[in-house]
Amino acid sequence: MKIFAPVIICTTLMLTACGNESPQSSAEEIKDTASQAVLTHNYQCESGNTIAVTYPATDSTIVEYLATQHKMNVAVSASGARYTGDKYEWWTKGSGAGSSGMLFHHQPDGSTGDTIETCTAI
Repeated sequence: MKIFAPVIICTTLMLTACGNESPQSSAEEIKDTASQAVLTHNYQCESGNTIAVTYPATDSTIVEYLATQHKMNVAVSASGARYTGDKYEWWTKGSGAGSSGMLFHHQPDGSTGDTIETCTAI
């Protein structure tokens, strides 16, 4: 019996040490997956301008228009995805190449103003 005690203790210590690595690995994997979840879509507009839209989270977007970035937050829409900021509003319908995106003036009362750009995802 004296011979088996050190073996049991060593085995227990090794299993405990292995068990501690799994949570760390899982946390790192989740962090890596989350950082890869940022999406950027490019749009070609009828005017000849381009718009790059980055989605860092499901409730916000960054619209780059005329070399200026505009942070916007998700807003209620009847269809598609709508984001509003201080002076602009970004509204998309569909996903992937060929989907549409429109840039509007955003009114102080929260309503949609005039169309600035009509674009297609490339």
